[in-house]
Amino acid sequence: MQREAGRRGEGVSQRIAVVGDRFVLWLSGHWLAVLNTIALVYVGLPVVAPVLMYVGLDWPASVIHTLYRPLCHQLPQRSFFLFGPQVTYRLEQLAEMAGSAILEEPWSGAFLGSDAVGYKTALCQRDLAIYSSIFLAGLVFGVLRQRRTVRPLPWWAYVGVGVLPMLLDGGSQWVSYALATLVPSLGITPHETTPVMRIITGALFGLCTVWLAYPYVEDTMAELREGLEVKAAKGEQGELPGAGRGPRRG
Repeated sequence: MQREAGRRGEGVSQRIAVVGDRFVLWLSGHWLAVLNTIALVYVGLPVVAPVLMYVGLDWPASVIHTLYRPLCHQLPQRSFFLFGPQVTYRLEQLAEMAGSAILEEPWSGAFLGSDAVGYKTALCQRDLAIYSSIFLAGLVFGVLRQRRTVRPLPWWAYVGVGVLPMLLDGGSQWVSYALATLVPSLGITPHETTPVMRIITGALFGLCTVWLAYPYVEDTMAELREGLEVKAAKGEQGELPGAGRGPRRG
């Protein structure tokens, strides 16, 4: 009985291993489609939220905002608005058009919008630019890799073009507010960057992140697939679906 139980255990382990190999084999050919889908959903839901509010579906819109709240500050003065007279607002403009109560909590993302100003996206301007560019760059990568080998962006270029501009733009803003709050005697006027700068720096960061990371992911997935095809050819775990064919692009 012990031998029989042992054989059953080995059979279960082998089935689990086969299922795992099949999943990895599938993922190695579809990883880009998976990542692009995740990026699309992640950046799409925050844009759906103001649409839902506009048509009166406040509860699902508030759920989306709640889900994204730990991931973004959602400050209204740094977010996009849909279905209003403007797409972006300064804090003073929001107070004038939607009520002065906004000024009482200038660092709160609780304000979701109104008929007067429109309805807020669930991600701020910079975050929307980052994840939108990740999605779009993923689509471009999918086209380019069919024609040529895409080499990864050098680390120095990633830091200089992708990270540094965003760090300077957002960092200078943060430092100015910190100094104005902690050392008011300096008389420093807080610097609020512009929507255009948030979009540019966010888009550069997202683009450079894809350019740096995706070629490495492509190479890793190709190696995994090659290893599984060799294993299948040796008959270690039987024939795997799709083995022996060239890598399928995601």
